[in-house]
Amino acid sequence: MDDYPLIENHGLIGDLQTSALVTTDGVVDWFCSPRFDSPSVFGALLDRRRGGHCTVRPAHQTYATKQLYLPDTAVLVTRFMTEAGAGEVLDFMPVTGTTVTARHRLVRMIRCVRGSMTFDVEIAPRFDYGRQAHELRMTQHGAVFVAADGSELTVHPIREPEDPQLVDVLLDRDADLHFSLSLEAGEQRGLILEAGAEGPPTEVRLDEHQRLFEETVAFWRSWLGQSRYTGRWREMVERSAITLKLMTFAPSGAMVAAPTAALPEQLGGERNWDYRFTWIRDASFSVYALLGLGFKEEARAFILWLSDRVKERIGSEGETGPLNIMYKVDGSSDLDELILDHWEGYAGSAPVRIGNGAATQLQLDIYGEALDSIYFAHRHGFQVGHGGWSSLRTDLDWLADHWDQAEEGIWETRGGRQDFTYGRVMSWVAFDRAVRLADEKGWPAATARWRAERDAVYEQVMAKGWSEDRRAFVQHYGSDVLDSSLLRMATVGFLTPDDPMWSSTLDAMEDELVSDSLVYRYNPAASPDGLRGSEGTFSLCTFMYVDALARAGRTTRARLVFEKMMGYANHLGLYSEEIDPTGRQLGNFPQAFTHLALIDAAITLNDALDRR
Repeated sequence: MDDYPLIENHGLIGDLQTSALVTTDGVVDWFCSPRFDSPSVFGALLDRRRGGHCTVRPAHQTYATKQLYLPDTAVLVTRFMTEAGAGEVLDFMPVTGTTVTARHRLVRMIRCVRGSMTFDVEIAPRFDYGRQAHELRMTQHGAVFVAADGSELTVHPIREPEDPQLVDVLLDRDADLHFSLSLEAGEQRGLILEAGAEGPPTEVRLDEHQRLFEETVAFWRSWLGQSRYTGRWREMVERSAITLKLMTFAPSGAMVAAPTAALPEQLGGERNWDYRFTWIRDASFSVYALLGLGFKEEARAFILWLSDRVKERIGSEGETGPLNIMYKVDGSSDLDELILDHWEGYAGSAPVRIGNGAATQLQLDIYGEALDSIYFAHRHGFQVGHGGWSSLRTDLDWLADHWDQAEEGIWETRGGRQDFTYGRVMSWVAFDRAVRLADEKGWPAATARWRAERDAVYEQVMAKGWSEDRRAFVQHYGSDVLDSSLLRMATVGFLTPDDPMWSSTLDAMEDELVSDSLVYRYNPAASPDGLRGSEGTFSLCTFMYVDALARAGRTTRARLVFEKMMGYANHLGLYSEEIDPTGRQLGNFPQAFTHLALIDAAITLNDALDRR
């Protein structure tokens, strides 16, 4: 399994409807089309032999490689250096816009910048997670891979008129495409891989490629120019913002939790989940981060998406059930979990899961996250209309009837329902923000009942969620297990940051959940979650810890933890879900939740340092 690249040895490119991962040595090993949650075209990330890939690398046996983003853009530059010469591959995807389309282009520009270099190119798609056989059809101007189910991937060469035809340099093996490009300093060629092509392959001239390149660069720099963040760690914050934008499905405004599926939380373990969907919780967090940076349109798009999800559940008689915890990017909710038995999984980490069985879980905290984000947006000038308010009233009435019950909790455990303290805290947030909205706008609402339920939740949490033995708030009632989700108790205003009960809770988490600044979610051995194995520290929780420390006035400690965490980013400033004891990144990559929390922590800590 040593031939699998490290998870962190990837960069992300995308067109705002789907994305691709590119390794530090020039391999596209993950690309789904036409959407983030569509079947893969390249999936070598999860099976090196049967997953499919597109590789561009020097023909030389020995070379060094470096990777970076073109500043302020999502254009990825992979550099190769040999004694004979140096070359670059520029990877990007022209932005598609807000209209749903099946057409997606992945541009791979290859150029020599010093000496001379020969690049070997191999294009080996494996459609539908490798379940569909394909044939290769050559034309005078390119090639088309055609799958048994009708899916296509078209190869458009980027070249000059005097170049030999692609047919002349073709080596066809196993219905895959193999050829070489020999370049001298200053020369550039390349190819465009197009899914859902609108016509046959065409020769793309360098000037046309240059236009695509310049338009893509201009888009990203114009978009990032909206950022109003001027504090410390600006480069990391803005890279996180671009990464979040890359994970947003532009036609709906929904943000996926990650663009990948089944990357393991433990090498060889079973905690391998599909994150290519939109969680109410994760996406609600995006409102704080996006508005905090000044990206109002993205925040507005998600609020509208969330409003639609709430409205569509209201029956003709005004009845509703619990809010779904996750959806596909188009708003549908058929997320049946399947296992791809024919794939070995990343570095042998099976099973490979697509879909997500947690979609049917009861997680009460999402009401608080949704209402808190809506209230936060309201305070920033976003208006909730009559239809939206009516739907929210129905949801709050449902919550008033059902908040006092066991649930699966924020971490989607599969070990049975519990009375999770965090779920109760966020139920309090839901009632509190709804009351505030109603009072500030003068809207009709059952505020007397909401206040009563809010107070009842508060009293219950203080009575049952607190452990005198641990001198801390605990994961669920009747336990002594700590849980880092409770780091948000002061952030959402349930406790004040200087409350002695909160200070002792922070101290207890420091002793049990923090390992050299990195934070675990909880201890699975002490609180069985229904799954075998263990996991790494959770990067989201580390940034939440920074935020909590800064709010509690522990700014020196907060800054040290934050600066250490910067060192765990990959070479591009990207984070996966978790970090193992060796510093290796684990889990789906990159993870939106982590980058959202990075932005929040940077804003909070920067403000705290300025006030010090």
